[in-house]
Amino acid sequence: MLTAFTRAFRTPDLRKKLLFTLGIIALFRLGSVLPTPGVHVQNLAACFDQARAGETGNIYGMVQLFSGGALLKLSVFALGIMPYITASIILQLLVVVIPRLEALKKEGQAGQTKITQYTRYLTIGLAVLQSTAFIALARTGQLFPNCQQDVLLDPDNIFGIVTMVIIMTAGTSVIMWLGELITDRGVGNGMSILIFTQVVAVFPSELANIFQANKFTFAVVMVVGIFMIAAVVFVEQAQRRIPVQYAKRMVGRRMYGGTSTYIPLKVNQAGIIPVIFASSLLYLPQLLTSLFQTSDNAVIAWISQNLATGDTPIYMATFFLLIIFFTYFYVSITFNPPEVADNMKKYGGFIPGIRPGRPTAEYLSFVLNRLTAPGALYLGLISMVPIVALAVAGASQNFPFGGTSILIMVGVGLDTVKQIESQLQQRNYEGFLR
Repeated sequence: MLTAFTRAFRTPDLRKKLLFTLGIIALFRLGSVLPTPGVHVQNLAACFDQARAGETGNIYGMVQLFSGGALLKLSVFALGIMPYITASIILQLLVVVIPRLEALKKEGQAGQTKITQYTRYLTIGLAVLQSTAFIALARTGQLFPNCQQDVLLDPDNIFGIVTMVIIMTAGTSVIMWLGELITDRGVGNGMSILIFTQVVAVFPSELANIFQANKFTFAVVMVVGIFMIAAVVFVEQAQRRIPVQYAKRMVGRRMYGGTSTYIPLKVNQAGIIPVIFASSLLYLPQLLTSLFQTSDNAVIAWISQNLATGDTPIYMATFFLLIIFFTYFYVSITFNPPEVADNMKKYGGFIPGIRPGRPTAEYLSFVLNRLTAPGALYLGLISMVPIVALAVAGASQNFPFGGTSILIMVGVGLDTVKQIESQLQQRNYEGFLR
């Protein structure tokens, strides 16, 4: 990895792209610490420190993770990249359900551009809803339930509240724009780079907190973290390559085909999407208990006792099963064996020993199901590490080497390095041809 970056900095055009990407990241982090107008900075800092010491931050953990710690600071980029992630996931699911979106997906680049436009509109709508919800919680004191200080300068000023909502929503729009700038003029996928930045941003402070609290726990956390990173790199690179042979065919006076290739099926075909789905669902009961703390309802009491914190057996089992379910669900809607088999048959491709058409689709489904089982177990086990560490070792609530954060760091890191190496290789070929 270091070799690739060193060679990239020696190449003038790649150096410009890397410096441009680093500049966008610096601007992005500036917006993450810049407070929204109308926020009482001193009171917010005191409440934020109190929340980090307690369990309040666990309620908004997923959004807090994807905002790089900016959510509970109510900064301009407080919502982070989470509205865009949610919108993208919703559109991916709707493509399977709505025929119009499925037709757009099959239209190629023009259809994908239209779907991207819909994703932007949905992102803005979700940003309005989320910013309104979090500012309402801050206004009523429920964003930090154990803090008695006002985090807003004037909680009764409706114009000020609307202004905060507009600024946070605009912050989400700017984040989308910055991500597209990185994709067009920088290195790597812009949105992935910004997600990577937000996840990595919380590591130094969390590791420092663990080190100050207990040096032995810090050593254990570092050893476990290094082991998890190595395991994630190994599994993320693992794939089953299904050989595909293309028969020779005559088009006009030229002969095409006769080549061999393969279909790469990753062990973790679903990525981190199942973990995000499961985490989002399990934060709903935590949010309910925070909104109805004074309720005497038996259902609310049971949820508060079994699903509001991550150290209960019911929570752990539910989280693990949800990840397995969403892994199978997401793989089933993103990889369509009959469609792949039809495309292979259309272009004269076949799997050696398997007849084209329906037998090929059945074979692909069989292989995919066998691969998804270890992939789902892997996601579940990796995601359970911080929860088990919290329950057994009493580690920090914000355990830095969480499953989602490790998956994001490793996945984006490997993808970015591959893109840099491919661009370096392309320039080597161009130099050779000249």
